[in-house]
Amino acid sequence: KRVFDLAAATALLVLLSPLIALTALLIKLDSRGSVLYRQQRIGLGGRPFEILKFRSMAADAEKGGAIWAAKNDSRVTRVGRIIRKLRIDEIPQAVNVIRGEMSFVGPRPERPEFVRVLEREIPNYHLRHVVRPGITGWAQVKYEYGASIEDARIKMQYDMYYIEHFSLRRDFVILLMTVRVALFGIGSR
Repeated sequence: KRVFDLAAATALLVLLSPLIALTALLIKLDSRGSVLYRQQRIGLGGRPFEILKFRSMAADAEKGGAIWAAKNDSRVTRVGRIIRKLRIDEIPQAVNVIRGEMSFVGPRPERPEFVRVLEREIPNYHLRHVVRPGITGWAQVKYEYGASIEDARIKMQYDMYYIEHFSLRRDFVILLMTVRVALFGIGSR
């Protein structure tokens, strides 16, 4: 899995370098702030790491604290709406994969603020952290974007199924399903 992750992340960054450059330019032209967004997430073993994404919200979007994205979220920029719908905002996470903080496929990493709440509300939520978090995952291709404790509870069931039934073949299927999700903008916010 690690060899695949390294090869795929490197290939993704090289093959999509023109799209990466164009996205960076459009973000810079669209709104003030940095091109990349860095945010603490919880990864393997419950350890925090800094996730990289293309910035899709206004620079001061979280001045009031961490909140889940909402449908038609007013904090999302014009370019942000497009890159979120097509999942282009996730491409910089290939760097997280190369660093060993993430895998291509696994449970999506969550923010520490939300993990604390979800661990209180959802039994065994911490078990998601026995594998590297992923850029995409079984929950992402099987369930729409979740922005509540109940959504997290449902996604947890998909994450546990993935962990218990891991195979490289399943990872490949999830990657193919992710392409379908990205092309048709299914489940994005």
